Amino acid sequence: MPLLKQLISQFEEIIGQEHVFTSHDDLEKYSHDETEDLKFFPEVVLKPRTATEISKIMVLCNENQIFVTPRGAGTGLSGGALPVRGGVILSMERFNKILNIDTNNLQATVEPGVITQVFQEEVAKQGLFYPPDPSSRGSCFIGGNLAESSGGPKAVKYGVTKDYVLNLEVVLPTGEIIETGANVLKNATGYNLTQLMIGSEGTLGIVTKAVFRLIPLPTKDIVMLAPFASSEQACAAVAAIFKAGITPSALEFMEKDALEWTIKYLGLDMQLNDNEQAHLLIEVDGNNMDILMQDAEKIYEVLSEFEVGEILMADTADQKAELWKLRRNVAHGVKANSVYKEEDTVVPRAHLPQLIKGIKEIGTQYGFQSVCFGHAGDGNLHIFIIKGNLSDEAWKTTVIEGIKELFKLTVALSGTISGEHGIGYVQKPYINIALNDTQINLMKGIKKVFDPNGILNPDKIFY
Repeated sequence: MPLLKQLISQFEEIIGQEHVFTSHDDLEKYSHDETEDLKFFPEVVLKPRTATEISKIMVLCNENQIFVTPRGAGTGLSGGALPVRGGVILSMERFNKILNIDTNNLQATVEPGVITQVFQEEVAKQGLFYPPDPSSRGSCFIGGNLAESSGGPKAVKYGVTKDYVLNLEVVLPTGEIIETGANVLKNATGYNLTQLMIGSEGTLGIVTKAVFRLIPLPTKDIVMLAPFASSEQACAAVAAIFKAGITPSALEFMEKDALEWTIKYLGLDMQLNDNEQAHLLIEVDGNNMDILMQDAEKIYEVLSEFEVGEILMADTADQKAELWKLRRNVAHGVKANSVYKEEDTVVPRAHLPQLIKGIKEIGTQYGFQSVCFGHAGDGNLHIFIIKGNLSDEAWKTTVIEGIKELFKLTVALSGTISGEHGIGYVQKPYINIALNDTQINLMKGIKKVFDPNGILNPDKIFY
């Protein structure tokens, strides 16, 4: 893009020469995220610090029809931050301040470059709780969580990112700076632009500030690990727990291969029994240990109706942390074992046994191994398709057909093709499995209103 090179000096005037990057090494760092092995090089990386600076950049890019890809920490799993058309990477790294924690109104104002875990820990010091906690919470940015409406293990009880956002400051692709709502718990004033922006994957605007609602921090929890003779039994137990009147704060599913590879990855001294094919990690939380113990006893009763092995209850904070470390590193363990493709399906939780059974049948039909884990409590199952000994040709053709069948099954079970990772770049070939032409055209129309020249995060979500 020769025109872009001519604009470098103007970018330097806006944000300072030291925040404009064009060297090959710098561009390489921003050419990929955590999505498989894809790479697309930008032509320049910009690191602004204020909404006004971003506004000036967007005006310049919009006038000259330069593509702009917003980027957070680069932990995305659907290619949402890949600069597939080159152009500008707009890095939000310098937007890294927690601006205010309002303990009177239980709110916090945060910039999008704040690491999720850092935010959680800061509000916890005030006895407050921000529940969304994706597995990458130690490195992912709040802005990325907003872009995908991230969930994580606590979503089953507390909801996902969109459930905690009151208001956003956003720079539009044309340069205007707007607030999408108000810092209030109820708002019936016009269309809900806040919720429209959340989950839009950086295609409608660039968030520069977010106001979150917070809740009181639970002070006590119980964590248990339950092994099952089969994945279908483990999945069937999920709905049974809820039917018994229990709402866990987390209910995570892990197949045996996923656990074994994670144990190896972490170098843990831990053995799984041959007859245990899947595990559920179950947590209940609150402020009254007597009530939590009653809940745990009820869960024991429910699980006893299934083919369950010896249930481990963590006795200490260290044991709880060890179990959660295991779960949060499953994706890393699987990735370290083989080349893979990761899918992010979600169905009503009572349909999980049918989903897991169908996944294995499709794998047999198309000749691939799958390893599954995820947030079973809200029906969100992550499917890792393992390349193993598959030929490159089968990996590029046969497996793709198998993925289509996985998504068709998911939709047939009243589910959809992404629960929290987004559509981004890699899932867009499948979006018409989940959405019809009318729905897609409405979304394209919304995109056109916000971004008339189509410069912001191009080639994402739909063609």
